[in-house]
Amino acid sequence: MAATYLPTLKQLQYLVALKDHGHFGRAAESCFVTQSTLSAGIRELETLIGITLVERTRRVVRFTPVGERIADKARRVIREAEELGDMARAAGRPLSGEMRMSVIPTIAPFMLPRILPRLRADYPDLKLYLREEPSGAACEGLSHGRTDCVLLALPYACGDVEVARLFQDRLFLAYPEGEIAPTPPGVKPSEIDETRLLLLEDGHCLKDHALAACNRPEIRAEATMLGTSLHTIVQMVDNGLGVTILPEMAIEAGILDSTHVDATPLAADNPARDIALVWRRASPREKDFRLLAEVLAEG
Repeated sequence: MAATYLPTLKQLQYLVALKDHGHFGRAAESCFVTQSTLSAGIRELETLIGITLVERTRRVVRFTPVGERIADKARRVIREAEELGDMARAAGRPLSGEMRMSVIPTIAPFMLPRILPRLRADYPDLKLYLREEPSGAACEGLSHGRTDCVLLALPYACGDVEVARLFQDRLFLAYPEGEIAPTPPGVKPSEIDETRLLLLEDGHCLKDHALAACNRPEIRAEATMLGTSLHTIVQMVDNGLGVTILPEMAIEAGILDSTHVDATPLAADNPARDIALVWRRASPREKDFRLLAEVLAEG
């Protein structure tokens, strides 16, 4: 029987890195090897399987059609290999070893400073690597195996995932002091001047949650979408440039401290977003993720 020569995981990792970065230098940096090492590894892979995977020119890296398919398959193989280690960790102590978690920008600065000290104290063997990115990129990273779990706000379509809902985060209207005189239970969406509403740009799910809570189609057309952070928008409101919608966790974390901005709950049919932890379905570390979700919910 003829010997079968199989690609190595390292060769597959080089191929996936090149697919992700589209550049030999940046792909090599992400793999912590030299560009010549990465290039040689991919050439060895092409020689091994007898197919050209990547067309190389001086300006561009272009994957062949079969190269595209093999890179996608390589990504799945790498994920399966990583799950071997996950299975071993899951059989050991809870919440130990490395874990990669993506967190969306409208949660990370407000929730993590409160949670991380407790995680470090209670689970010192956990090495939690954090990435702050919008929901779309975070869910894509989860699907591709770059991330183990994602802390995000629902509703959001994140693919084939398991979901642990942590708590509801109410939405508030923030406005310059004295601009609005609210009455209980809060500001109705019909009372919001859509021409003065400042929201995060597309890609931030808080914008969609705010629009859904208001349920006024004309707001989407009239509101000003800004590619910035909630902190920057609050500064604009403080300078009298408009009003905005903030999550309760941001207010509790002090985002309005040292400003002349007031905040009142939205009196709407869906005045909150659901904070949740999600992970790939059938992950061998499900017990770890559920335990992490319990810690996050208690925080």
